[in-house]
Formats: sequence, C-alpha cells, structure tokens
Amino acid sequence: EMVPITTQYDNQKNWDYMVQHVSSKAHLVDTKLNVKNSQFAKPLFEFSGACSGCGETPYIKLITQLYGDRMMIANATGCSSIYGASAPSTPYTKNEEGKGPSWANSLFEDNAEFGFGFVIAQASMRNRVGDLMQKARKSADFSDSQKELFVQWIENKDNGEAVKEISAQIVGVLTGMENEIAKEILSLEKYLTKKSIWVFGGDGWAYDIGFGGLDHVLAMGQDINVLVLDTEVYSNTGGQSSKSTPTAAVAKFAAAGKRIRKKDLGMIAATYGYVYVAQVAMGANQAHYLKALKEAEEYNGPSLIIAYSPCISHGLRSGMGMAQTEQKKAVECGYWSLWRYNPKLEEEGKNPFVLDSKEPDWSKFRDFLMGEVRYTQLVKSFPHEADELFEAAKENAQWRYRSYQRMANAHFGSVDAETAKAEG
Repeated sequence: EMVPITTQYDNQKNWDYMVQHVSSKAHLVDTKLNVKNSQFAKPLFEFSGACSGCGETPYIKLITQLYGDRMMIANATGCSSIYGASAPSTPYTKNEEGKGPSWANSLFEDNAEFGFGFVIAQASMRNRVGDLMQKARKSADFSDSQKELFVQWIENKDNGEAVKEISAQIVGVLTGMENEIAKEILSLEKYLTKKSIWVFGGDGWAYDIGFGGLDHVLAMGQDINVLVLDTEVYSNTGGQSSKSTPTAAVAKFAAAGKRIRKKDLGMIAATYGYVYVAQVAMGANQAHYLKALKEAEEYNGPSLIIAYSPCISHGLRSGMGMAQTEQKKAVECGYWSLWRYNPKLEEEGKNPFVLDSKEPDWSKFRDFLMGEVRYTQLVKSFPHEADELFEAAKENAQWRYRSYQRMANAHFGSVDAETAKAEG
C-alpha cells in the first residue's frame, strides 16, 4: 500500500538501529550450502534503482552474497550498467571488512574482451606472487612454517575459498619482516586471493552485438564467468528485437511478431565441450540457480549462465510484482527450460548435459503467452496471423525441449569403454 512519505519518517530510526547494531549472521552458517543459508550473507548489491520488479537484479544480488568480497565485474552497457552505476551513487557496496565487488564498464560491444583483460592481468600478477614464493622457499630467511604456507598457497591458489584463509595467514606471518621478497609479496597482497571474475550483460550484447567477442573469450578456455540477463529484447534502448526474441513476440523491429525462432546461445557454447553452461530461472527453481552459480564459479574454465529475466517491456498482465511467478510459469509450460552442461561430469564418464526441467505441461503454453502484452498485442494488430505464430512458437519450444531430452539421454563414456563394448 502506497502511503505519504511524511508518515514514514520515524522508520529511519529503525533502519539506523538495524544497520548500526544488528550484526551479520553469515559466520554462523555455510552460506553456500542452500538457498536459505545464502540469505544470511549480506548482499553487496542493494538499492539499485532498477524498474520495480526487475527480473535481472535478483540474479546479481545472489552472486554478490556468495562471492562479492572477492568479485570483479565487467559490465556491458545496458540496463545492468545503468542501474549498476548511476552517478553519484552505486548499488555495489562493501562488507564489514571493507571488501566488495569492483565494477567497471567499457563499451557495449567489447565487454567480454574487457572482462578477459581482467583475467589475463590477474593471472600475470598472481604468477609473480607464485614466483616470489618459490624464491622464498629456497631462502634461509624464512621459517619452515612460512615455507609450508607458501606451498599451500601454490597448491590452492585456484581454489577461491581455500586460498582466502591461507592468504590471510601469509600476510600475518610476513608483516614486519625486512626481507625484500616478503615486502614485495605484501605489496601484492590484493592478488593473494583468487578473484571471482564476472562478465555481466543482456541478450542484446551476448546474442547480437557482442557475440563475436563472447564466443572468442569462451573459446580461450580461461577461468571466466559470464552472466547473460536474458530479457529477450534490447531493454535499455526501448524494447527492440534481438536474436533472443522468440517467435511471435512483438517488439520494435518486429511489430508484426518475430517470424524466426530464438537463438540457442547456450547450446552454441556447449558445443565447445569445455565451457560450463547453465540455463536458469530463479523464480522457477532457486536451488537450481544456486547450484549453477557454485558449479560455474568452481569450474576452472569458462562458464556461461543464461538467466531468464522478465522485463517491464514484456507487459506482464499480472504486474511486475509477479516477475518471479512469471518465471515459474515459463518453465512449467515449456517456454523456458532449465539445464546444465558441466564438462567435469564427462571427465567422470558421465553425460555432461543435465536437463533439470520436468516434462512441461504444454496445455499451459498459450495461457502463458496471453499473460504478456508482447504477445496479446499480436492478436489485436494481426489477428489473422496470431494463431499461426503462437502455434509456431509452441512447436519451436517443443522442438527445443526434445533436443534437450536427446542430449540428456545420450550415452557418454570413455573411448576405451566404447571400444571394449564393441569388441565384447
């Protein structure tokens, strides 16, 4: 219920008390264990100023709760860069230790390459730290316990959580030493922890304008994470059609309804075989999104998460306050599918493709479309073509789901196992 702001001024006292006197409880639980525990962690993304009910911001909030204290973000121009850095304020903040995400925006078209620069720079500086520790291990100026910490760091430097504790211990034992190697290691203190490097952008960037760069960066095989906030249109510039826009959807440059099917960015990336890919919808399955985040961040290679994000441009008839419910409906009817492609599973002789969606209730597909103005508008503007396009949209979704089923049911095993089976 909307009430005059003058009647709410007394609540400022309550807010001040909460901020100043109620401490974080994150240390009491494993915040990465499950969805409930994750919400004990302080969000390092808050008060963004995005549209009410925005489908994008909850995805970002959770990532900062899990990895925000060691996170670097390269943000493509678009909605996420506007609500991510509207001067003079920023929604990204810091924790009690003064640690939080670092954020930067270059251009629209080069964001993947921009983020890849973060990866290369971090790797170069951390390699220097490793070289210094190797030198220190050969020096008589360092104790056996210090040298053991150096060994632990070298062995765990790519384990984001483990190396945090080791790094803190190293700083403690080196502080105050006059040795030049120790001084240089301390001067590179911020590179001791492994940074969780993320590239954020919308479908206009990932599917269209920045696709070439995104493809190149994923192909490089380096440890980088990409989050695509898929609204199925160019949201920030006014709702223009992108390659992510599905059949029958009305958008600018597709006023008569999109006539071709949606590009399957996730499956394109999965063809590399060494890229972690997940297609998620938080409102449909929060645990699935949390699992995908953890798997992507832990995977020592390129990761791509495509997140279904209801947008004000969709014209939700139930209102943007129901954006999370809209995601649930999208998955239930087959409009959107949940799946993961995890290369680590293939290393274990398992199928790397996991279809996490249940068999959709296709009878709800038309009802879902009729819940959004971007589809009902077609009925008013082109009534004679609407039914045909809606049916085509459903057939495309069914075709896509069946292709996912075939992938999920495919047999994966080692070459030796296949040879033995054939010879047997």
